[in-house]
Amino acid sequence: MAERPQAGGALPLDGKLALVTGASRGLGAGIADALATAGARVVGTSRDQASATRIAERLGSLPVVMDVSDVASIRAGVRLVVDRLGPIDVLVNNAGINVPQPMLDVDEANWDLILDTNLKGTFFVAQAVAGQMVAAGRGGRIVNVTSQAGEVGIEERAAYCASKGGAALLTKVLALELAEHGICVNAVAPTFVDTELARATLADPAWRERILSRIPLGRLATVAEVAAAVLYLTGPASGMVTGHTLLVDGGWTAR
Repeated sequence: MAERPQAGGALPLDGKLALVTGASRGLGAGIADALATAGARVVGTSRDQASATRIAERLGSLPVVMDVSDVASIRAGVRLVVDRLGPIDVLVNNAGINVPQPMLDVDEANWDLILDTNLKGTFFVAQAVAGQMVAAGRGGRIVNVTSQAGEVGIEERAAYCASKGGAALLTKVLALELAEHGICVNAVAPTFVDTELARATLADPAWRERILSRIPLGRLATVAEVAAAVLYLTGPASGMVTGHTLLVDGGWTAR
């Protein structure tokens, strides 16, 4: 179970209910744990029951099975959380997938898998959660985990860049439409992080050297650094920030 803060002093997310998609490992797990440490009650989702159960045990929360590429699954998962625990205050759209392929080799199945997960899923989870935020009438925070690949092109990632670039622009549109309801919508865009999603790429010495050569700070991002950016955008200090993409990229996109 994630370590819960001790009672006494007020914490940034005390009393808030947070939903994190794709929370079984990597960035999702790190973000979920960070939100819990900041005082939130956190529900993490996964595509399979066993993983969802493990997440719930770690967070001391509710197991939620959700396939973000399936709108019916999204709506059922959000409804379960709201019915059992009350209105969601914070959404972190973290679930994502990548299948690196040269542009000439990209097949329709992988294109659809990536776009359905990273872009369609981001929108429909945000739609489902924002609907209940509006109904509750107490505002909220939505953070989409995008990528530096939504800001610049990266070889062998046509579908991934398209999905993350779409999610970055989607963030702006949602921010405009939801501002009147007191809902701030932002994105966090990491560079490469040493997680399972990037491990195959980082295991290739030539790719690892290429990646590090493009990061002015000369190293990969850590899960904790990305989670800290998410915490800022879900906490009270960012109340005037909406429609923004916060890059955690070590300077990659500054060139």
